[in-house]
Amino acid sequence: MSAHPLPPSPPSPPSGTAALSGRAWALLLVLCGAVFLEGIDVAMLAVAVPEIRADLGLSTGTAAWVVSAYVIGYAGFTLLGGRAADLLGRRRMFLAWLVVFLVFSALGGLATEGWMLIVSRFVTGVASAFMTPAALSVITTSYPQGPPRNRALMIYAGTSAGGFSLGLVIGGLLTQFGWRWVFFAPVLLGGVILVAAVRLVPHDREPMRTSGFDLAGAATAAGAMLLLTYGIVRLEHGLAGWALTLAAVGAGLLLVGVFVLVERRVPAPLVRLALLRRAPLVRADLGALLLFGAFFGFQFMLTLYLQELRGWSSLETSLALLLMGIDVVLAPTVTPLLVNRYGHGRVIVWGFVLAALAYLLFLPLGADWSYAMMVPSLLFLGVSFGLAYGPLTIAATDGVDPGEQGLAGGLLQTATQFGAAVGVASVTAVHGLAGTGLDAFRAALVVPAVLALMGLALALPGRNGGKPRTAIPTGPVGSRSEPAPLIL
Repeated sequence: MSAHPLPPSPPSPPSGTAALSGRAWALLLVLCGAVFLEGIDVAMLAVAVPEIRADLGLSTGTAAWVVSAYVIGYAGFTLLGGRAADLLGRRRMFLAWLVVFLVFSALGGLATEGWMLIVSRFVTGVASAFMTPAALSVITTSYPQGPPRNRALMIYAGTSAGGFSLGLVIGGLLTQFGWRWVFFAPVLLGGVILVAAVRLVPHDREPMRTSGFDLAGAATAAGAMLLLTYGIVRLEHGLAGWALTLAAVGAGLLLVGVFVLVERRVPAPLVRLALLRRAPLVRADLGALLLFGAFFGFQFMLTLYLQELRGWSSLETSLALLLMGIDVVLAPTVTPLLVNRYGHGRVIVWGFVLAALAYLLFLPLGADWSYAMMVPSLLFLGVSFGLAYGPLTIAATDGVDPGEQGLAGGLLQTATQFGAAVGVASVTAVHGLAGTGLDAFRAALVVPAVLALMGLALALPGRNGGKPRTAIPTGPVGSRSEPAPLIL
């Protein structure tokens, strides 16, 4: 049976309960499964790198590129991937690139040389760059604007965050049986998701574009993102090779300028620049960048502190960080209620307040801190992520024309990937410049605190945004081209 949107049901009561039909839940489960797959894939590899390095005899530089190749591929092509979903079809892009993701994940598990792993991780990152914006745009064009879509987006965001948290534990467990299972396990899960997606993901209503592509814009956008991401990743090396780092960043910024000129002149631009003048969208994307930068920078340094300075095993470290996974529970349950009552702007502010508090509490880090002393920060971080990420996703896509929802999702995913790269690179660079021992860790942990405070300052002007609606929309939203809603 062909997948297709269901006709609208009778309107829900305006209580903000955002009830979903059985098919709508099934579709959401598939899309959340895909973003969970992407999250655990990244987290599991982070835990498994020491085992991979020892087994294959990789140098430190090669081992680092196994991780960095994925980030560069993901961040480099996410903007293009989001727009491709709009132009070539969301279902088509989601299914095709999910297959690519699974194939190259399997090839990574079969790798016998470092270069094989690097290539497989780069292509897997590119696949994620096309797959995840497509999945997000399926949600934003299939669920009606208001509480139903808000709830779907917060469940999606919570699942994404949960993938990173639970992936650390799953990775720690799988490496006990061999690091190759870190690559094979996503293939098994992804195969189930693919079979379900073929049946459930709605067919695209608009025909696939066959001409009029902005090839110059696509080339300059991809080139700029790749160079900037490469430059950011190289910051981890500190002053070593600084000339190449500056050259990459400079060339990337130059291509950004060329991209803007191209988009102003072509009749059908890849990115409509007027979209970037939407203050709520820009604030949301920058907020996501700072949220992810602080979170991943902190998580990276905490992992090093526990394993290198305290001597904890990878599994013990993973279990210790599991407390941050509380966002998986909060995002689909508590956060929607808060957003419906207070609006997403205020909830985002509360999330950044808790994040800043968590990082500040960790600054007096001691060499013999008990786990109980770490619990407040870990708990606050889990709650803050559960509060902020879903509402940021809402703010980044709210009110955007259905024909540009893939682009809006691509911009958001680009921001999160850049944020993660900036966060890890920054704390690594500061840690290297600060010397060794506990003082170096304390210096590096200042970075997440600063990023969180910057996020709070950015969120405050929009704190009154996203106030609850008095009625839930019952028809197509934003454009006549939007698919009929799956749920009401």
